[in-house]
Amino acid sequence: MKFDMGRAWSETTAMLGANKELLAVIAGIFIFLPNLALAMLVPEMMQGPAEVDPENPMATMQAFYAENGIWFFLLAIVQAIGTLSLLALLHDRRPTVGEAIRTGLVTLLPYIAAQLIIMLGVAIVLGVPVGIATGAGGAAAGVVVGLIAAIVLIYIMVKVSLVSPEMVLGGTLNPLTAIANSWRLTKGNSLRLFAFYLLLLIGVGVVAIVIAMISGLFVAMLGQNAAGLLVGGALNGVLAAIWSVLIVCVVAAVYRQLSGPSTEAVSETFE
Repeated sequence: MKFDMGRAWSETTAMLGANKELLAVIAGIFIFLPNLALAMLVPEMMQGPAEVDPENPMATMQAFYAENGIWFFLLAIVQAIGTLSLLALLHDRRPTVGEAIRTGLVTLLPYIAAQLIIMLGVAIVLGVPVGIATGAGGAAAGVVVGLIAAIVLIYIMVKVSLVSPEMVLGGTLNPLTAIANSWRLTKGNSLRLFAFYLLLLIGVGVVAIVIAMISGLFVAMLGQNAAGLLVGGALNGVLAAIWSVLIVCVVAAVYRQLSGPSTEAVSETFE
């Protein structure tokens, strides 16, 4: 099936409009509130590290993430549950918020397993050639192979972009099967999907930059205090929630288009 960008976007906006209240509830619980909490628990997220070594800024950043790694890990887990729960809300059987959250919890471990398999595969398929090229041909060869690897990485990310909807909407909890099905569904549409995702990323990126500038302005005006952190964290949380809801609706629309109508949708048609 040839992927239709216009149809995918129309279905995305339709899902947003039809489910906005329930989507807002889950996004608020699992995306907005955790991001707000992180801003209060790790103020350096908004203000930057208190002391940066000008001679080795990378060491400062490494120390920052090492010190606060547990918070970022917990945020990633909570947001993963939220994303999967948001997807579950878009199922044709129209689950309640509680049912959607339960689906998110059940799908979490298989989803994490799928992501680890993808990361391991990428590291082997792309990391090894770059390392060999750098070792054998020097930095220049490493850069050339690295650029090729970056293109291949983008291709792989497009091919596995439907893993989460395959797991939640398609009910495929086997990580390897979900990856294989995502690869199959995107066959023949990789370039169209890449263009669609890129246009979306550019559009959202512009909005994100504007909101980040406004957030930074508020924090600067209010100063490095609780009020500044609260406002900045709230704005970041709102942006993260909107982005998560939009991405979920986009991948759900793409998945529905490429996989065809579900059993529930077909049943409703003939009722």
